[in-house]
Amino acid sequence: MQASTFTVKGNIAVEVQNRRVLPDFAEIRKTSTSARNQCLKNRGTFCRLKLGSVAMGAELARARTSVESVFRSSLKARSIRAQASEEDIEDAAFSATTQGKSSGTVLPYVGVACLGAILFGYHLGAVNGALEYLAVDLGIAENTVLQGWVVSTTLAGATLGSFTGGTLAHKFGRTRTFQLDAIPLAVGAFLCATAQSVQTMIFGRLLAGIGIGISSALVPLYISEISPTEIRGALGSVNQLFICIGILAALVAGLPLAGNPLWWRTMFGIAIIPSVLMALGMGFCPESPRWLFQQGKLPEAEKAVKTLYGKERVAEVMYDLRSGSQGSAEQEAGWLDLFSSRYWKVVSVGAALFLFQQLAGINAVVYYSTSVFRSAGIASDVAASALVGASNVFGTLIASSLMDKQGRKSLLITSFSGMAASMLLLSLSFTWKVLGPYSGPLAVIGTVLYVLSFSLGAGPVPALLLPEIFPSRIRAKAVALSLGMHWVSNFVIGLYFLSVVNKFGISSVYLGFATVCLLAVLYIAGNVVETKGRSLEEIELALNLNAAT
Repeated sequence: MQASTFTVKGNIAVEVQNRRVLPDFAEIRKTSTSARNQCLKNRGTFCRLKLGSVAMGAELARARTSVESVFRSSLKARSIRAQASEEDIEDAAFSATTQGKSSGTVLPYVGVACLGAILFGYHLGAVNGALEYLAVDLGIAENTVLQGWVVSTTLAGATLGSFTGGTLAHKFGRTRTFQLDAIPLAVGAFLCATAQSVQTMIFGRLLAGIGIGISSALVPLYISEISPTEIRGALGSVNQLFICIGILAALVAGLPLAGNPLWWRTMFGIAIIPSVLMALGMGFCPESPRWLFQQGKLPEAEKAVKTLYGKERVAEVMYDLRSGSQGSAEQEAGWLDLFSSRYWKVVSVGAALFLFQQLAGINAVVYYSTSVFRSAGIASDVAASALVGASNVFGTLIASSLMDKQGRKSLLITSFSGMAASMLLLSLSFTWKVLGPYSGPLAVIGTVLYVLSFSLGAGPVPALLLPEIFPSRIRAKAVALSLGMHWVSNFVIGLYFLSVVNKFGISSVYLGFATVCLLAVLYIAGNVVETKGRSLEEIELALNLNAAT
């Protein structure tokens, strides 16, 4: 690709080499922006611009005055000759900054994908309210071991599903895998709703777990690959928001249980509806352009880009895909490649983020929230769960608005710092005698602050950040591996948490969680890269260069 040359009256000349290896893309943007701003300062000045790339050409594609443009069918050097006044150039600059921000055609497809996130939250939350009633109905009310299997089988299935989801997504594509994922989700829900024995219930929960394991890896992967760079953070955090909504929906669905003990069957049956809607909706959703390009299906990739962003951005996005196609040109990575020296550092970051997320104690806090609120005089389990759920949703909404402004890394550091402080408050409320008269209210405040802090970063960011930092060659498998770490650690913590509490006491356990949060802050500060405002291709090229050096 030829160099792009900006010639401005007053002997201002800036030459930008568009094929320059990243991470110098920030310098390129700064240089091109400086040249454009200099043009704006010279009234009556003519700017002659010769752009050697589609990406740079798109910046002045909508200038209102006479613009002569020639776009050839190949992606060789292209040029635009434009003569414009200061007012015209201002309009062009404004158009360049707003052109890529339209999400009107993306939002419906993100919404369909988030049905998988709703099912994620719903299947995890439904069993909490229904367990007592289904145990009586299935004759296992006195058998806590079988009740534990009903709960934990879903986590085991999710672990299996998260590892298989990456392979399916690469082989069949993102949308087709969503449709395949609807099968275990719907069949699992049906078996749970109609179970006449505990064996059928456990098998149904296993299938549902496999389904949510696949969707836990697939939803953030698909959203990150179809979202415009400018709002990818906000849309990516919607995944966590809809998981919270799914949990709240399970809470609401369980309200009739007190008056109708057999309502638990309807609770599980409700999950069939979004499963079917997801399968049908994905039939109308475009495939990920990045997956299509990786498979060599260029016409289909262009069609998908046109559907997602509009025809005026097809050339620009396809150029970005080609400029970042070094990794895609290689053969798809195998599982062992994830542990090679080339990829291990970035893969370890993804796995560590989910490990810190679980070891920081979120499930323990939610599990103990009911007893904490009872100690403060809030006897209603529903009220306690609603307060925790509302805090989670509220924090996630705030995170969505800040994700593309503050950045992923800063939100993670803020989140884990707040979680550490909240855990310290919870620990002290149970041990300091001075705080004895206020222990109940302080424990409630600590719990709510912890959940809020978690939802600001530790909750939504890892699932968003992982598809961004993983190269396209390993993206699907690396996301699956990291989500597998999430489910394995979730399962282990759930298995041994009560035993550890009984041995060391809840105050010491909370203090241990606070220590983990502080370690997470230090790890993130030294190892996590900021991805705000960068396309997936730019991030991949930058990380490849860093790995080479």
